Amino acid sequence: MKKTLVFGASLKSERYSNIAVNRLINKGIKTEAFGLRFGNIGGVEVNTNLDKFQDIHTITLYLNQQRQKQYYKNIIALNPSRVIFNPGTENPEFYKLLQEHGIEVQVACTLVLLATNQY
Repeated sequence: MKKTLVFGASLKSERYSNIAVNRLINKGIKTEAFGLRFGNIGGVEVNTNLDKFQDIHTITLYLNQQRQKQYYKNIIALNPSRVIFNPGTENPEFYKLLQEHGIEVQVACTLVLLATNQY
């Protein structure tokens, strides 16, 4: 099954990244999470080390444009098939870099995609 990495996952239950982890799990999508703080969301371990992730199909971003810059190389190195830029994460500079590496860019809301069965 294709695996999704929620990038910028928050342990706070009201945050959209946290809601996304739970909804992905509920849809039966294999889910992993990367965040600034180690913890757990709905049984998914939130890791603070990117070295643990492999075979990622989709990365759904929850970091703003400025915070993404330090992770450009890391995200490209994970070689996902696509990166979803959720509202507030739009970044034309990063779109171009990803596309140059053959990675699909999708500007969309993961929660909407899941709710409308377009994920």
